Amino acid sequence: MKELLLDANVLVRFLVQDDPKQSAAATALFEKSERREVALILDGLVVAEVVYVLMGPYGRTRTEVVNVLLAIIQNAGVETMDKEVVTDALRRFAAINLDFSDAWMAARAAQLGHAVASFDRDFDKFKDIRRFEPKA
Repeated sequence: MKELLLDANVLVRFLVQDDPKQSAAATALFEKSERREVALILDGLVVAEVVYVLMGPYGRTRTEVVNVLLAIIQNAGVETMDKEVVTDALRRFAAINLDFSDAWMAARAAQLGHAVASFDRDFDKFKDIRRFEPKA
């Protein structure tokens, strides 16, 4: 089976259906993945870009973005790299008002059992991770 890394622009076209030609092509690709004709591989960096694009230019809410991306990740035709971390990051992003990159760092820190070296107190909102604030 052919494996394809999924770029953010294809995922966005599929999700928002705003370009007749590209959206149709993206939809056809996802249909092929559901029939197991191709495997779509989703990277966490692409998830971060899609979060940014959907919430920025497309004005989607945090809840809408998280729900649609969690559904994509659960799609049998999509193989998500670091699936546990991506899923955890999306859930953290939905639960607490912070940037997705901070939610990602919190999810990764929880996975690894490491503290996060940061001046950002948003990390203190998570009970399962520790923040290390550097001092001179």
